[in-house]
Amino acid sequence: MINKFLVVRSVLSRLRMIGVVLLVSLLLSGCVKYDVLVNVKDENHGAIVQQIRLGEQLRSFSNAQATEWLKSIERRAKELHGKTTRRSQQTLVVTIPFSNGQELTTKFNQFFNPVNPTARKAKDRGTVDLPSLDSILSLDQRSFFVVQRNQLNYELDLRSLAVLSANGSVIVSPGSLLDLQFSLQTPWGANILDLGDNTITPQIYDDGHQLVWTLIPGQLNRLGVVYWVPSPLGIGTIVIVLLVLGGFWVKYKSFPGTSTA
Repeated sequence: MINKFLVVRSVLSRLRMIGVVLLVSLLLSGCVKYDVLVNVKDENHGAIVQQIRLGEQLRSFSNAQATEWLKSIERRAKELHGKTTRRSQQTLVVTIPFSNGQELTTKFNQFFNPVNPTARKAKDRGTVDLPSLDSILSLDQRSFFVVQRNQLNYELDLRSLAVLSANGSVIVSPGSLLDLQFSLQTPWGANILDLGDNTITPQIYDDGHQLVWTLIPGQLNRLGVVYWVPSPLGIGTIVIVLLVLGGFWVKYKSFPGTSTA
């Protein structure tokens, strides 16, 4: 009799927990919209632009924690020499500049994967920070003097955000709580790569100059592209050489190394 009572109580407890989770999911539906844009202008100029918008439901449900979470994003941006703009109480825009491919990957990965999260927690005990996710951005670059070839791969594991039952099935999909997008903007467009399993396909805008991937919470997301950018150094070198040759021709009516006889 006692065993039956314990079983019934356990079942009721689990149902009550599931009900609470479902209720929270309903209240916070669409509570966070997080957009990340990698804007590449040329070989030496670009920026990581993030726009975070919190839904009214989230601020009503836990305004203090939502505010502290935005502050943690501002702290990380400042550490990477970025700037933040509050467009409203719910919207924060973060801009982190980079001057080359290595700086892009370093700043991007450091922002989403702190070097020493344990030390940060000890220092800022009691504060709310970004969740720890497996986020890896890699970039392979090859220079061809006046242009540069770039292969960008990004892998983001969002499976830890799903709320699971004891048997591993999804109780609440984090897709109902989060709206995540990753965008890439390039001067000459990009070619989309197929990385196999878990590869997601982007939407294409601006004649291929901007690609937008809608990331899937609760799953592993992988994407890859190849894009080309101009090299200001190489182009500048060619322009200088042409100007020198042009000036030499105007003055001597010939090019260096040629005979005027």
